[in-house]
Amino acid sequence: MGRLWQIFQTVLGIIFRHPITGTTIIPILPNGQIVLVRRQDTGQWGLPGGIIDWGEDISTAAHRELKEETGLKLLKIRRLVGVYSSPHRDPRIHSISILIEADVDGTFNIQDVLEVTEVKAFSPSDLPLGNLSHDHEQQLTDYLQGLTVLA
Repeated sequence: MGRLWQIFQTVLGIIFRHPITGTTIIPILPNGQIVLVRRQDTGQWGLPGGIIDWGEDISTAAHRELKEETGLKLLKIRRLVGVYSSPHRDPRIHSISILIEADVDGTFNIQDVLEVTEVKAFSPSDLPLGNLSHDHEQQLTDYLQGLTVLA
């Protein structure tokens, strides 16, 4: 029993001592507005996105997360904006976020009401910068500056 417990602890240590990988989307509507979601846990605005599920690729996760959090359909991934891996970027866990810009369309319809309370479109000049969740202010600033970032 002692050896089995050691193996179990080792496996848990390996699993939980590695960052979780997710994707974050900068959704661009046909009129050029950027879609943000208001988070249930903090009340802050942020970009839609989430953890990549086992067996998913980044594109599939981005399609799924966008649909769950906004109701919108991802039409086309425009570009990779950056990869953000600071251990402090997400206050809950060490996560790596792959940020993409995407053309989207559809009607707002929050499916994941446990995570999102509101969806809203903003013109790039009217984004609520100053108190966004996680490191989304840095992500949006990098995007607006036309950067491709490894941080």
